[in-house]
Amino acid sequence: MSSEQIYTKIESLPENLKKEATDFIDFLLTKKKPEATKKIRKAGFLKDQIEMSPDFDKPLDDFKEYMQ
Repeated sequence: MSSEQIYTKIESLPENLKKEATDFIDFLLTKKKPEATKKIRKAGFLKDQIEMSPDFDKPLDDFKEYMQ
């Protein structure tokens, strides 16, 4: 749909619906902004910030009956 067709449709609306259409267009534009401002994640940013216990892979005692 061309811009001209959209403009023609909006112009044919009553004044109260033009306001509603304008509000909706503003909503769509604000919805678009976060995508453009996404930060690119950098690999290894939290390196050495998280420590896992040596027995991390050890089965939990809570699930002992299920593992038999």
